[in-house]
Amino acid sequence: MNTHVLMMLLEPDTYIWLSVLAMAVLSVVVLLLCRHTRRRWLRGLGLTVVLAGWYVLLYGTFVGVGRIEVRHVEFASKDLPTAFDGYRIVQFSDAHVGAFTGWRQKIFSRTIDSINAQRADLIVFTGDMQNREAAEVKPYIKLLEKLKARDGICSVLGNHDYPEYVDCDEFQKAANLGETMSIQQDLGWYLLNNGYHRIRRGKENIVIAGMENDGEGRFPQLGNISYALIGLKRQSFVIMLEHDPSSWRRKILPHSHCQLTLSGHTHGGQFSLFGLSPAMLKYHEYAGMYYMGDRAINVSTGVGGVVPFRFGVSPEIVVITLKKK
Repeated sequence: MNTHVLMMLLEPDTYIWLSVLAMAVLSVVVLLLCRHTRRRWLRGLGLTVVLAGWYVLLYGTFVGVGRIEVRHVEFASKDLPTAFDGYRIVQFSDAHVGAFTGWRQKIFSRTIDSINAQRADLIVFTGDMQNREAAEVKPYIKLLEKLKARDGICSVLGNHDYPEYVDCDEFQKAANLGETMSIQQDLGWYLLNNGYHRIRRGKENIVIAGMENDGEGRFPQLGNISYALIGLKRQSFVIMLEHDPSSWRRKILPHSHCQLTLSGHTHGGQFSLFGLSPAMLKYHEYAGMYYMGDRAINVSTGVGGVVPFRFGVSPEIVVITLKKK
């Protein structure tokens, strides 16, 4: 059974119950093995493994998912127009609202309140509003309508915002994608599908550009950086929104002058122990701010996930303050 079929069959709570079942079976096996050994240290080790496993599972499922953090970073550039020194951007990513069901709805509501509490000049959303289809977003439209910033909200699509995880014909897939885009546009967001939006302060301006999802392997690779930046001059200060951070090294660094890139997608692996995360195995940049000379990318760990679980990697919103170097 491939990943797409699993995505269609399993709802968020199903993942949790399967995890509980797997942990219960593992616990029984380990305890039976401990019972048949005479070595006390092996019994102690087995019991420790079982207790640690249950702690990680229960904490990550019921506590970690709701521990929203606000991470503050600064980005300084000599190219930043003086009028934008101190400009504040709030980035949130990977909402996956379809997983905020039942008691978890309050978590998403608190996330919206936390974003507004930052009093940002601009809010940006870097993709994955849904798990599979646009219908998941409709119950949360009133919450999303509460998001406010002086210069509005800019967004891009993530891999889950495309109809890759829906088992239907091409016509239905196109309709689902159209509805996904319409929801954000009807909210008044600037949805940047290989395009850009200027923000002005007097005679000065900065550019918020956005590429469609540009991933690797099975993920949609639709980003066109030439279209996204068409007509811009080299001296423009450009912030690029791109859901998948792997595109930074493949396209953004070699084929543009974008000073700052904002991404998500990785969720930071949703699990980290002693600073080690499974996301490290696939991504050079998977959580936090990374620099290449005077240019940088910030990868948000996101606020949600298809599987509602977080251990060692908190859901987050990011407050980015621009500084004139």
